[in-house]
Formats: sequence, structure tokens, C-alpha cells
Amino acid sequence: MTEIQTQDFSYDLPRELVAYVPAELREEARLMVLKREGRTIRHTRFREITRYLRKGDVLVLNETRVIRARLRGEKRPTGGRVDLLLLREAGRGSWEALVSPGRRIHVGTEILIAGRYGARVTGRLAGGKRVVEFETDDVMALLEDVGEVPLPPYIKRAPQDLDRERYQTVYAERNGSVAAPTAGLHFTNPLLEAISRKGVEIARLTLHVGLGSFRPVKEPDPTKHVLDPEYFEIDDACAGAVNRARNRGGRVVAVGTTTVRALETAAERFGRQELLPGAGWTEKMILPPYRFRFVDVLVTNFHLPRSTLLMLVSAFAGRRFVLEAYGEAVRRAYRFYSYGDAMIII
Repeated sequence: MTEIQTQDFSYDLPRELVAYVPAELREEARLMVLKREGRTIRHTRFREITRYLRKGDVLVLNETRVIRARLRGEKRPTGGRVDLLLLREAGRGSWEALVSPGRRIHVGTEILIAGRYGARVTGRLAGGKRVVEFETDDVMALLEDVGEVPLPPYIKRAPQDLDRERYQTVYAERNGSVAAPTAGLHFTNPLLEAISRKGVEIARLTLHVGLGSFRPVKEPDPTKHVLDPEYFEIDDACAGAVNRARNRGGRVVAVGTTTVRALETAAERFGRQELLPGAGWTEKMILPPYRFRFVDVLVTNFHLPRSTLLMLVSAFAGRRFVLEAYGEAVRRAYRFYSYGDAMIII
């Protein structure tokens, strides 16, 4: 048993502060500014984030793209309802998926999706997952045609047209996530241009976000929690931008916990003195205490209690300071979770 316990990352949140829809304008979300030195808290709007960035910094974005991973279908020939959430590709035309009702979906079950796409369950995996093989090899085209945005499980409403745009960063490029890297949802192209004009270099990496982001830690000892593997890539351009910033005395500003995990996994695997390009699967979980190798400033949202994301943020800024900031956010009626407000930790 470790000194840090899962219950240490709990806090009380009134239900009305959970953001079930996005802010009217991305950059109009509120921004809490945490300065670790002096433990100060300030309040502003996300559009003012340029004030907290410096010439010579590098802003690192996760350019993953959320796929329309939720599908509605029916069993053949009985017509019983089947819901699928695709998680990741398992081979040409095959995907790992969560299916509902899971107990009634066995290997060999035939499924008809949206009345025109056939699929078959070909395997059973741990954690209630299935392997689903589609009759078409172009599953991405199928998802674009009939898939739904995979909103977080605490958002009980059906996805709307607005979600297709707003549950996606403006810089999303590479298909593969089933959840958005939510800290990036607040950026607009004009805001990114203003950041670049200030002399901040902008770099991009990829980490495809899985469902593990939303799973609360159930083990009393958080070190026993196992994260779902997520694929990441850091290319030469991103590594070069980060190293240039460090060499000139600039700061590495990570947008989101997914960006942090990719950078810190690379530090662990590929070298700690400079960032090297690489790719692979990461199950890295960051808990306090932790020495960050490549992150100086963190932009993030307000996360669920007892989540691995809150634990990572606490490792970066200190658990007590973070929970103090969360208490302040509750008192000032900030909006929480994926469609909620943001903080920058300096």
C-alpha cells in the first residue's frame, strides 16, 4: 500500500456545474491561471492565454481526430438492438469494440448496422470487449456515413450536429480517438495565429485517446490501476521544436494530459536529455511524486474525481494546491469536464 490513496483525489461537485454542452464560443471559456511559485490563482478567459505564453516557448498540441465511433445496429435475423463503440483497429476491416447488451452478443453474432452495413462478431476479449469484422474494408467511410460522435458516458443526451464540430479540435488531423483531447477544444485558428505571432513555436504530436480517460480509479491503491494502452507518435518536427525551445531557454507548454503522457513516455523510452522521435503504445500513469522531463507549463480542463487525469495534474502542481483550485472553481461556478472550462498551470 502506498502513501497516496485514490480517495485523496476526491472532491464534491454539484451536478449543475458539469458541462453537458460546449460554450457558445471556444475561446470564451473561462481560464483559471495557477502559478506554482507562490501558489496563486487568477481568473480570466481562454482568449487571454497569450498573456501567459512567452516568445521562445513551444506549444505542443495533440492532433488526434475523434472518429464517429458509436454505431447502432440490430442482430440478424432476430432484430434485437445492438450498440457498438469501436475502440481501435484490430486488422483490415476488424475492430475491437464494446457492445451492448454484452451478455447477448456472442462470437458468431451477425449484425446489421443502419440497415445497410453487415458485420460479425469474431472474437471475445478481456474487459467485455469483442472483435467485430465488417463486410467492408473501408470502416472509416462507414463511420463517416452512419457513425455517431462518442460523447463521454456522463453526457446522457444523444449527439447533435453541433457535437461533430465542437467535440473536435480545430487542428485535428489523424483519425483514431474515441474521446477528445479536451484541453485543445478551446483553441481557434485566429488564437493559434496570435500565439505564433508572439514568437511561440507550435508543434504537434499524436496520442489516440481511449476510453480509459474516463474510467475512475477503483483500486484503493492507485498504483494498482491499469491504464488501457494508447498509441502515440512523435515525429522529427515535433522533437526538433521541443529541443530548440529547451536550448534557447523557452518553456515546453503541453496542451492536455494526453500530450504530457506522450512526451513523458518518450522521455522514459527514447532518452531523457533531449526529445527523440518515436512511436508505440503507452500505459504510462503519472502519480505524485513525479519528476517531469519535458513539460514546464500545462493547459488542461477540470477532471473527474479519482481519475488518472486529476492524478497527473496533481503530480504537476501538487495535490493540495490542485484541490484548492478545484474548490475555488466550484465556488465560482466554473464548468467542469470535457465541454467545461480550462486552467493553465505555470
